[in-house]
Amino acid sequence: MEELFAEILVTGKVQGVFYRAHTKRFALELGLKGYVQNQDDGSVKIIAQGTQPRIKELELWCNQGPKLASVKTVQIQYTKPQEEFTTFERR
Repeated sequence: MEELFAEILVTGKVQGVFYRAHTKRFALELGLKGYVQNQDDGSVKIIAQGTQPRIKELELWCNQGPKLASVKTVQIQYTKPQEEFTTFERR
């Protein structure tokens, strides 16, 4: 299966609730590569590299997030490769 890159932007109460840590753990379980990073506007940005079904699983998880999160929106955009990743990290 072809590897794709997706940029996912999550808004709501997603900082200070361990969103990045849980995202990293779930992404690694799915075998995805990339990173998760807080943004200055309070959102969380995820760059994910992997197969479309695995990225879709991550997108669906993002709508719920960890227990303390309150997700407002999840936007996904498939992009061209930005860099090569060897693992999934929290930035």
